[in-house]
Amino acid sequence: MSDTNARISDLVTSNDVVLFMKGTPLFPQCGFSSRAVAILDHCGVAYESVDVLQDMEIRQGIKSFSDWPTIPQLYVKGEFVGGSDIMMEMFEAGELQQLLDESGVEKAA
Repeated sequence: MSDTNARISDLVTSNDVVLFMKGTPLFPQCGFSSRAVAILDHCGVAYESVDVLQDMEIRQGIKSFSDWPTIPQLYVKGEFVGGSDIMMEMFEAGELQQLLDESGVEKAA
């Protein structure tokens, strides 16, 4: 396993919810990342974010790690959930909140 894959694996397994995004939750750098942050904030869960714009190895590595070509990417309890569109579909159907609740994800402080 490459160093980048090991770093990504560590991030997704050591945090209940991880959002790989462009920018930060306070200053998203694209509309899709902004939407992903808004969805997670609305769900009221604690999450870790990774700004892929600050680390080109992570930016490229996450795409092969998940076999998903776009960013943002959401992981819950080590499992890849999807990107912004999938998050929105799951959120609108109530499935994302259900997944977060059933996974026992910590609520935001």
